[in-house]
Amino acid sequence: MSVFESVLERLRQEADEGMSKEGTAADSREPAGRRSPSGGFTGLGTGAPFVSGRQADAAYREIGEPATPAPAPPPEAPPPHLLRIAPEEIAADLALTGKETVEALLARRRAFARDNHPDRAPAALRANATLRMKIANMLIDETIRRSGPGSGAKAER
Repeated sequence: MSVFESVLERLRQEADEGMSKEGTAADSREPAGRRSPSGGFTGLGTGAPFVSGRQADAAYREIGEPATPAPAPPPEAPPPHLLRIAPEEIAADLALTGKETVEALLARRRAFARDNHPDRAPAALRANATLRMKIANMLIDETIRRSGPGSGAKAER
């Protein structure tokens, strides 16, 4: 018998003696010869015995099978604008007329970047977002270049 087992046995005997002194029968829920660390002990000053190993096992089995997890939500549909990668479609998204001021074109570039930047795109569409940004920057730069030196501002990114 190990030291641990001997301590458990001594505690069990003390608990049985304590219950006998109170006028109750010793806890005999566990079959003779079977040792259970929880059999017959009283819970932290409550005076009530802990549940036996069999009771804990039965309570655990009553819980049943775990509920099946909810199905994963379907993946979100990709933003439709990221699927538009033809230069004509991107030009339509930018709504360039050629009459915009440089300041308006720069503001349009920033707004387009907010919606189309590759860092904000889903991983599967980052290449599309990169292509959209390249084409949009090219179109805006060309529009600024065509506006001529009299436009009053430099093209900045």
